[in-house]
Amino acid sequence: MKKPGYTYILASKRRGTLYIGVTSDLAKRIWQHKNNTVKGFTEKYAVKLLVHYEVFDEITIAIAREKQLKRWHRQWKINLIEEHNPNWDDLYLTLNA
Repeated sequence: MKKPGYTYILASKRRGTLYIGVTSDLAKRIWQHKNNTVKGFTEKYAVKLLVHYEVFDEITIAIAREKQLKRWHRQWKINLIEEHNPNWDDLYLTLNA
């Protein structure tokens, strides 16, 4: 059975510090970031807003996409976010809606 995956981009604020991650359970992982159960970069820089995510049928494809996004220039990442979420809304609020 194939395991689905997600890539996601968190931000500290509009056009602020960005973090790119991958997970098989998006709602749980973002909750962990928001509640500082994940020690490290996102906790240190208060990167908690889910501003972009992508869904994949297989976690291996999500991992490859994460690696690709991490190599992108910052402006390309901003363009990707603003293409789908121009107001930099926190998409976490829509995950369970």
